[in-house]
Amino acid sequence: MAVDGQLGLQAAATPVMEDIHTFHDLLLAVTGGIVIFVTLLLLIVMVRFHHKKNPTPSKTTHNTLVEVAWTVIPVILLVVISIPSFRLLYKQVVIPEAELTIKATGYQWYWGYEYPDHGDISFDANIVADADLKPGQPRLLATDNAMVVPVGTTVRVIVTAADVIHSWAVPSFGVKIDAVPGRLNETWFRAEKTGSYYGQCSELCGPSHAFMPIDIKVVTKEEFAAWLAEQQKSADAGQSNLVKTAAVSVAR
Repeated sequence: MAVDGQLGLQAAATPVMEDIHTFHDLLLAVTGGIVIFVTLLLLIVMVRFHHKKNPTPSKTTHNTLVEVAWTVIPVILLVVISIPSFRLLYKQVVIPEAELTIKATGYQWYWGYEYPDHGDISFDANIVADADLKPGQPRLLATDNAMVVPVGTTVRVIVTAADVIHSWAVPSFGVKIDAVPGRLNETWFRAEKTGSYYGQCSELCGPSHAFMPIDIKVVTKEEFAAWLAEQQKSADAGQSNLVKTAAVSVAR
């Protein structure tokens, strides 16, 4: 998550975000160089061609070399920028073969998660109120149920919404995709470090838009297997209670 006094992007936790960092640094170098070059040209013009030092201005209207240069150099710069840009865009949009699929549904104002690869595991993730925050839980970012994923695993996230347009965004993963009612969008990430990572809904979705965080816990594969077993046990227990309740209702 962001820290006090931070400059630049959040630390990368996925290969995509690492490429975003690299592309950002390239653009910063290119734009910085252009700004410095143009500033120097302006200073030279202001000093060298000041009316006191140059009372008789030149009547030159064309310079073939300059005109070719100011056409060719921007084209070269655009090509230099476009190659990593298209490569990064392809990497973000084309989803590799997934090892785990999770469905994220946006509601006003919380997220619901389902693990279709593992039976009936599903839960809602609501923001933790300030009064209920535990040590280490960040304000406005922690949820009562974190989305748990294993480290070093390609995770496909299917994103939709139940009411209005939301946006599922996790800066450290380099992921941001709209959740649109009646439509399935998809994205992916592969977290290379264990830990807790946070995001927020990035689409204005109503008065509690600012209180709709995304809390992702990246664990080892062994810990994820144990978490899955616990969640499946809870799901089975819940189904058994529903069956018993239904049987009692029928008997009555």
